Amino acid sequence: MDRKETPIRVERLTKRFGSVTAADNINLDVKAGELLVLLGPSGCGKTTLLRCIAGLEPIDQGKIYIGDEEVTDLPPRLRNIAMVFQSYAIFPHMSVFDNIGFGLRIRGRSRDEIEAKVKQTSRLLKIDHLLNRYPAEISGGENQRVAVARALILDPHLILMDEPLSNLDAMLRLKMRTELKRIHQELKMTVIYVTHDQIEALSLGDRIGIMKDGRIIQIGTPCEIFDQPETVFVAEFIGMPPMNILKARCESDGIRIGELFIPLSVKLPGPSVLLGIRAEHITVTEKIESGMLKGRILVREMVGVQDLLTIDIEENTVKVLVDAGFKPRGMVGLRLNPGRIHLFDPESGHRLLIR
Repeated sequence: MDRKETPIRVERLTKRFGSVTAADNINLDVKAGELLVLLGPSGCGKTTLLRCIAGLEPIDQGKIYIGDEEVTDLPPRLRNIAMVFQSYAIFPHMSVFDNIGFGLRIRGRSRDEIEAKVKQTSRLLKIDHLLNRYPAEISGGENQRVAVARALILDPHLILMDEPLSNLDAMLRLKMRTELKRIHQELKMTVIYVTHDQIEALSLGDRIGIMKDGRIIQIGTPCEIFDQPETVFVAEFIGMPPMNILKARCESDGIRIGELFIPLSVKLPGPSVLLGIRAEHITVTEKIESGMLKGRILVREMVGVQDLLTIDIEENTVKVLVDAGFKPRGMVGLRLNPGRIHLFDPESGHRLLIR
C-alpha cells in the first residue's frame, strides 16, 4: 500500500496505567496524506496515544486501523510505522550515512539500494553534505534532520513525531517548522505530530486535535480551532496572548460588563455568562465615553511592532494589543468588537453562542 493512500483510524481507544486513565475512549480519523497535530498540556495523554498507535504500548480497549488493516495486536515492526523522537535517538558511533540507512540495512536491502535512497533522502532534507560526519560533529538542527531522514527513508504508511523540535532553540525551531512543512507538502505522507506548542500546531497542522485529561475535546483546521473554540479551555490554550475570558451578567435583551452593554437576539440561560474576546478585537482609547469599559493599565510588554497591555477592569483583567507609539496614562476606555465575541457557559465551559 502506498503511504499517500493510507488513512489511520482509532476506535474507542482506552489506555490505563493502574488507576490513571491516560487515553479515555478516543476516536480519531486521520486522512490519507494529512498532517494531524495532537496539541495539549503535559500529561493530557497525547504521547500515550502516539505510543499506542505505534504499538509501543498495549491498549486496554479499542481498535487501531492503518488503511483497511486492523493492527491493534500487531507488534511495531509489522505496522510499517516510523517514529521521530524528542531526543533524536540516533546512534552516536555511526556516521550520518549509516544512521539514515540503518533501517534499510536491518531489513536486508542491498548496499546499492541503501546508498541510492540515503542520497535521495538526504538531499530532500538538505543534509547530503554531512553524510560522512558523526552526530557529535553536527548541530542539533542537523541531528533532527537526520532523525527525520531515517524515518522517511523507510517509506512508511505513517510517520509519528513526538515533540521533535522541543530540544532546539527558537530560531532552529522556526527553521525546522518550515522544513517539515515543505517536506510534507512535497511528499504528502500521513503524519501524526505531538506538541504542547500552539505555534507549532497552528503553523504545521492540516488539522489540530486538542487534548485534555486523556480525551480529544475539539478537532478541526487551525482556523476553526482559533476562530471557533468549543470550550473555554480551547479558547485560552490557543492564541498568543490567550483569549480574554470576562465575567458578564445576563439581562433580558443582552449581557453587561460594567457600563458596557452588548445586545443579543437570543436569551441566555442563567444569571451570568463568560464572554471571550481576543486581544486584537479590543480597541483602547484615551477618550472614555459613556457605555465603554473603563480600566487601568497594569503592565506594558513589547511584542514586536505592537505592545501588549494588561488592563484591570473591575473584576476582570484583559490583554490588549496596541501600536507601540500609543502611550496612554491613567484610565483608558475599551471597545469590544461585538461581531468577534464568544459566549461560554460558566459551569461547563462549553460554547453557548457563535456570533
